[in-house]
This record gives sequence, structure tokens and C-alpha cells, in this order.
Amino acid sequence: MRKATSLFIILLSACFLNAKKIDTKRPNIIFIFADDMGIGDVSHTTGKAATPHLDRLAKEGMRFTDAHTSSSVCTPSRYSLLTGRYNWRTRLSHHVFVKPSDEPLIKKDETTAASLLKQKGYHTACIGKWHLGIGWQMLDNYEKKEGHEGKGWEIDYTKPAITPTANGFDYFFGIAASLDMAPYLYIQNDHAFEIPTVSKSFFSKKRLGPSTESFEANKCLRDFAEQSVNYINQRAKEDKPFFLYLPLTSPHTPIVPSEKWKGKSELGKYGDFLMETDWVVGEVLKALDKHKLNENTLVIFSTDNGCSPAARIPDLIAKGHSPNGDLRGHKADIYDGGHRVPFIVRWPAVVKAGTVTQRLTCMTDFIATCAEITATKLKDSDAVDGISFLSTLKNPSYTEDRKTIVHHSINGSFAIREGNWKLALCPGSGGWSDPRPNASPKDAPQVQLFDLSKDIAETKNLQAQYPDKVKHLTNLLQSYVDKGRSNTGKEQKNDREINIYGLKKH
Repeated sequence: MRKATSLFIILLSACFLNAKKIDTKRPNIIFIFADDMGIGDVSHTTGKAATPHLDRLAKEGMRFTDAHTSSSVCTPSRYSLLTGRYNWRTRLSHHVFVKPSDEPLIKKDETTAASLLKQKGYHTACIGKWHLGIGWQMLDNYEKKEGHEGKGWEIDYTKPAITPTANGFDYFFGIAASLDMAPYLYIQNDHAFEIPTVSKSFFSKKRLGPSTESFEANKCLRDFAEQSVNYINQRAKEDKPFFLYLPLTSPHTPIVPSEKWKGKSELGKYGDFLMETDWVVGEVLKALDKHKLNENTLVIFSTDNGCSPAARIPDLIAKGHSPNGDLRGHKADIYDGGHRVPFIVRWPAVVKAGTVTQRLTCMTDFIATCAEITATKLKDSDAVDGISFLSTLKNPSYTEDRKTIVHHSINGSFAIREGNWKLALCPGSGGWSDPRPNASPKDAPQVQLFDLSKDIAETKNLQAQYPDKVKHLTNLLQSYVDKGRSNTGKEQKNDREINIYGLKKH
């Protein structure tokens, strides 16, 4: 009897010791951010390309079915994810960064998820595609040489640059922007990893620019996976939490699956690229498995906007694959197909496996969630559009904290969502699908009102039937602009004058 009692005490003590090791106020955090991928692109919804590792995340974690990027294009949505601030409050009123000389969008003293977590003792790393502006130094007297084709040769690649390491990241390995935007080279911390010597393009001749001899677009996912695994292996040896931000280059153009993945799907190159994207997720999960870090590591997978028409969406639909599900529109649009995205969270110590939530969620909520998890008090100027979803992670039925969200399209068009009502302050898509900006019928209403509870595909404009709703939502959006924030707190200033009806003619 004494032996049994002693054994029970030993086992109980071991349980308490293990419990002490799990500090849910300091979990490891990994955010994997795919590029141009819609809600229908994962196989646990309706996708026809196998994504077993994303399926595993969903099975072991929580799916958010009403999650949105702040914009339907890349640079803006990445800014909002890291800062918790709507992108349209910045100097970037529309479109994305396309020039190598574009200066950093995140201001030097602006709080990011990385700088916040670093202050709480985290080691922080960004591995992948930045696309928020690199502060390169320029050559004093650049003269064009033979073979110097495209933009970016005027940069002095031997000198340090302003990179993610200026925004709270201890380590950076990645590329400046998309793989269809020069320069084509890796950056490590604040220096070019190699000096470009040749001109290359992986998309079209119009995108020629400086590149290193060894850089190839179809090797990026492999390199980012390898760097991420090495980083996790290294951090597993340390008694310090880490934050890994892993923004991928896929399945954005150029759609270039590596040789190993060509022909793996029945959907062509796009499906192959989806499967390779999923493989990267699997490599990260495998590293966590290896070091037994799963229990207290918060892993989030999402994407920066919906699927792009470059994927040849009609051809995919003909094969039974609807990248953006039943939603209207695609990347660049104000319609939900442009910004409603997959959002999966796994954190075994807190999140119940196999759960689903309908909480309205914006990428701006990530930094606010990090703050609540780590018991960090945000400054009045921080995360002015973020609302923590920690309560939802603990209880998926809790959806009361976020009632509204503001959407933004590539041409600067606005929409506001409150509950199931959505008001778009433009007559068409505000993006790349029909009716495009400046191509709407002359007699088309200048705003669109949809009841998403009855019309998820946004087919019936109800603005004429509900003028009071139009007025209410318009005033609400204007108040968010005027206050410089959409959550509670002291009023803040925007970086520019903002017209909620957009900068350009519709």
C-alpha cells in the first residue's frame, strides 16, 4: 500500500512539474503568411489539391471562417498584420510597393508585433517575403553598364539597408518584395547576402532587374523552409520564447513549383504550388514535433489576400476547384473574395482541437492578441485597429468583441462591415473583377449594400431599400477615419488626409 501511495505521489509531482513548464503567457509564436491564397484553396474546405499539413493544423486547432486581411493586396495587408493599424491610415493610399526605391512603410518608432514581443523577452525572426519597403542606400554616381537591365542597379548593395531588423526583428533572411519584382536576391539582416551581377526576370521581360547568379525563384520555398527549421532547431536549445514570422512567396506569381512538386496535383502548376506551400508548413510542424514544442507554441496560418486571377481561376473552377469558395471577386477587389482568407490557429495548451469559430476577425487583431497573451499594456498609439481574439481561442463561441471591420481595395475603395451588413462605397469591385473602376454603368448606384447572412456572394445591392443603413454605416466609417482609430482609446492622427469615397474616379 505504501509503495502504491509513493508511486502516486511521484506521478502527481511529475504532473505538477510539467504544468509549471507551460507558461501560457510566454508561448512560442509562429505566423505563417501565404501569398495570394483563397479560402477554397485548402483541402479541408473544398480544395482539390492535397494540403495535409494545413488539414492537420485545422484538426488540431481552430478555424476562423470569417477572417479578413485589411486590404485585398499585399503591401497594405502586411503592414496591418504587423502593426494592428489599418493600412489606409498611412501614406500608401492605394496599390502596393513596386519599385526597389520604395522607402519603408513602417515608421522607425512604430510598434510592431516583433518589437512588442522582443520587449517581453522574445527572440524574433522574419524569414521570407517582406514587401514593406527596404531602405537601400544609393550609389553616388551610378552609370548604367552593359547587362544592367531593369530597375534597381542604382542601389549600393555593399552597404547596410533598413530592413525588418529596424522593426523589432533580431534576425531577417528573405527577399525585398515579390518574385516578380526586382531585385532578385536574398537579404540577411541588413545586408545583401550576395551582390547582384546579372539581370533576371521570373515573370516577364518588363520585370527584369538585378539578380545574383545563384538566385532562382523556384528555390525560395525550399530555402525559407530550411532557414525556418534551422531557426527552430537553434531556438529549441534556448530557455527563451521565440516569434517566427514566415511570409511565403507562394502561390503568388510567378507560379513556379520546384521540380520535386511539378505534376503532384491534378490542377496544374497552381495546384502543385499549393501543395509545395503546404509542404513548408509541414516542415515547420515537423521541427516543432522533433523538439516537443507543440503544446505551448501558438501557430497561425493565414494569407495576405484572396486568390489572384493569375491562377486562371475559371480553369481551376472547371476542374472542381474554387480558390475563393462561393465568394464574389478575387485579389484586389472590395468584394469578400479579395480579403476573406483561411485563418487557422493551433495552440494545444489553450485551443481545443477541431474547433471552428465565426468570430469576425481582421489581421490587425494579431498584435493585440500578442499583447493580451503576454500581459503587455499597449500605448494609445499602438494597434489602433486591433482587438484581441484570445477570448475566442479559449471559447470559440465567443464572438462579441469585434462587431465591425473596414475593408480596402487596390484602388483605394472602402467598405465597412457591421454584423452581417456590408457597405461598399464604390459602384463596382474597386479592383480587377467586373465591374472594374471607371467601367460601371453610368446609372449604377455609387454604393453597394449587402446582407451577407442571406447573400454571401454579394449579388443583390440593397442600398435603395435601406437608406438609413447606408447612412449609419457611412457615418460609422467616417468616425473611424476622424478618430484615427476604430477601437477604444484616445484619438490618434492619420498620416494623410483620407476621403472615404476613394482617391480615384469609380
